[in-house]
Amino acid sequence: MSHLCLENISLDYPIYGANQKSFKKSLVNAVGGVFKEDLSSFSVRVLNNISFKFKLGDRYVIYGKNGAGKTTLLRVLSKVLSPTSGKIDISGRVASLLDITLGMETDSTGYENIISRGILMGYSLSDILKIVDDVVEFTDLGNFINLPLHTYSSGMKMRLGFAVSTALPADIIIMDEWLSVGDEAFQIKAENRLKNFISKDAILIVASHDKTLAKKLNAKSLFMQEGKLS
Repeated sequence: MSHLCLENISLDYPIYGANQKSFKKSLVNAVGGVFKEDLSSFSVRVLNNISFKFKLGDRYVIYGKNGAGKTTLLRVLSKVLSPTSGKIDISGRVASLLDITLGMETDSTGYENIISRGILMGYSLSDILKIVDDVVEFTDLGNFINLPLHTYSSGMKMRLGFAVSTALPADIIIMDEWLSVGDEAFQIKAENRLKNFISKDAILIVASHDKTLAKKLNAKSLFMQEGKLS
């Protein structure tokens, strides 16, 4: 059964070469964390002793001001960052939509980037080959799919990355804000795809500033402040 469990997760960012206490205090105030001193450096605690369990079918929207630690938490859940302390237990296939163009190469064709992006997401080559036609059709890229990515507009790159990222089912879906890609017509198309992608059994975790998003997604709310989740 899919689940994502956090046990006493903390993450410290070490800051070297900043020894003046006034500077430390200003920096901590700016990022919303706390600092821990030793003789040669100090560190900003971005995540502070978080314990939580996300289980099958859970939908949560995480709110909080800038610097509260929302995106950092999502990066830890996606295994982009490793916590300084604590344990993470993940069961199920994770789809991280934090950076939907991650792993895509500008000198490779759109077709080649479907494969490289899919492999980076942990899919097998056989699974990726099954979704190529769907991705090409959804993006409306036409013959551009055989051209290098550096010939694409930024919107075309986003459409390709989004299509690959949402082409195969996932047990745990992690997002930083509800995605908006492309022009108005494509955004409607993308939102319908997202809603289908998020099945009733998947765990959904979204960080957002949109106060209406939880209601829109029929999700529960979590509040984050100074690296703590409540």
